Amino acid sequence: MEWGHDNRTAGLRVPVSAPVARRVENRLAGADANPYLAMAATLAAGLAGLQERCVPREPVTGNGYDLPRGLPRTFSTAHEQMAGSAHAPRLLGERFVRAYLAVKTVEHDSFLNEISAWERRFLLPQV
Repeated sequence: MEWGHDNRTAGLRVPVSAPVARRVENRLAGADANPYLAMAATLAAGLAGLQERCVPREPVTGNGYDLPRGLPRTFSTAHEQMAGSAHAPRLLGERFVRAYLAVKTVEHDSFLNEISAWERRFLLPQV
């Protein structure tokens, strides 16, 4: 994930401000994300970075959208990464991670069993 000073194309944006008003905006979570889970995951990631003394990369300048994507782009990849994460159970709790992955598996399986609007619009006429 990339970050930048007052850069709206970076996942984490540090707006120009006085030190008393300094903040970090997490621009990754979409409007459909659970805000409590997004906040918990953001804080957990920050805690892991502090505990491991991670050094941030240089800030993004220019258009961050032109950079290669580092986050998973499919459900399967994201699910596998969370299931294999050493951080998630430690920071979010093993029971929560197990339950969350189980719920998301059921939701995804249900999604895969639905005929989508695209399938009806483009594939049905070919039958």
